[in-house]
Amino acid sequence: KAYDSDPFHPLKNPNGVIQMGLAENQLCLDLIEDWIKRNPKASICSNEGIKSFRAIANFQDYHGLPEFRRAIAKFMEKTRGGRVRFDPERVVMAGGATGANETIIFCLADPGDAFLVPSPYYPAFNRDLRWRTGVQLLPIHCESSNNFKITSKAVKEAYENAQKSNIKVRGLILTNPSNPLGTTLDKYTLKSLLSFTNQHNIHLVCDEIYAATVFDTPQFVSIAEVLDEKEMTYCNKDLVHIVYSLSKDMGLPGFRIGIVYSFNDDVVNCARKMSSFGLVSTQTQYFLAAMLSDEKFVDNFLTESAIRLAKRHKHFTNGLEEVGIKCLKNNAGLFCWMDLRPLLRESTFDSEMSLWRVIINDVKLNVSPGSSFECQEPGWFRVCFANMDDGTVDIALARIRRFVRVEKSGDESSAMEKKQQWKKNNLRLSFSKRMYDESVLSPLSSPIPPSPLVR
Repeated sequence: KAYDSDPFHPLKNPNGVIQMGLAENQLCLDLIEDWIKRNPKASICSNEGIKSFRAIANFQDYHGLPEFRRAIAKFMEKTRGGRVRFDPERVVMAGGATGANETIIFCLADPGDAFLVPSPYYPAFNRDLRWRTGVQLLPIHCESSNNFKITSKAVKEAYENAQKSNIKVRGLILTNPSNPLGTTLDKYTLKSLLSFTNQHNIHLVCDEIYAATVFDTPQFVSIAEVLDEKEMTYCNKDLVHIVYSLSKDMGLPGFRIGIVYSFNDDVVNCARKMSSFGLVSTQTQYFLAAMLSDEKFVDNFLTESAIRLAKRHKHFTNGLEEVGIKCLKNNAGLFCWMDLRPLLRESTFDSEMSLWRVIINDVKLNVSPGSSFECQEPGWFRVCFANMDDGTVDIALARIRRFVRVEKSGDESSAMEKKQQWKKNNLRLSFSKRMYDESVLSPLSSPIPPSPLVR
């Protein structure tokens, strides 16, 4: 709300709020624009593509265009380094990752059932996975002492606590690469978690929507790749499912491309029937089938995207380090997990909320507090760096650095004096107005009001 009521505009509102809470990838949209100019036939709304208009406008098969499913499967293979194969017949469409996540939960669980989720985790899971399905999410608490890595002990403890409370655990949900951490799970950890879920006969759902945002080592490892390992042949593949999307990897959230990919035939059949409630338009399928089938374009896009993300990440984190702000070491994602614990008055979530209010109201930066991600340690914030141009990043960094220097100036200045000093030195930034932010969140509540249908 703070951003919506006070968005920055270079002329109309130069002191508005900078949007750093939206995990959006705008770094390679120029490559897509160039491809569109070179391939006008990909659009049925162009003179060159009008011949296909009637066929595409009348197509209604909820399986989706065959060429679209083939192109998606091939793209998923490329984003995983070509080390695994995907069957187009298992590709099920949904309305974005939101629709895909809800669909898979509907297929696997009944109201009242629960899924284990390592925390910190994406805040809107509380909406996407729970509202209409009626399931519960049980956090697996991860700690900064080991860089928020998932441990077997923590998973076992969360599962056993649910058993003691007579809660039926249906599965484990992993976000790999992680949102908000920007880290990837190694093969050993994935094997361990796969073994755990198989041992307890529960499902493993892997949200891999950030697969192609990896910009540094180690490389991304998909759960599909782990399933292909010889020593994992004993695992029941019917318990493994993948959620994918083009929102983050290609920067196309508005296209609402969500994918459910399951190794379970019954889940594929069920999800496909349900997909009629959230289909991707055939016009969108037709366009993307053409673009994703252009292997030269895809290879260049993925390579250039990793280069640009790495450059932006390095520039941003180096800028933070100039004033002593550290971030969790990460190799993926469109954001950093920023450690502002040294700026807290005390190590409490009330103090985190106070700091968050100062940052968004006085510093005019919209960042997301860790408590909104179910983080158990106050002082961590997610800050997005891929939804703006280079100039905007520099001005955002300047605002952050000036704020930290004022905060560290000591007790000789009162809170009011510091506020006036900050406002006096406030900087402008260039940023296009956005009407919706996925995580302009209050630290004290769910990102979305409780659903009237799920009590």
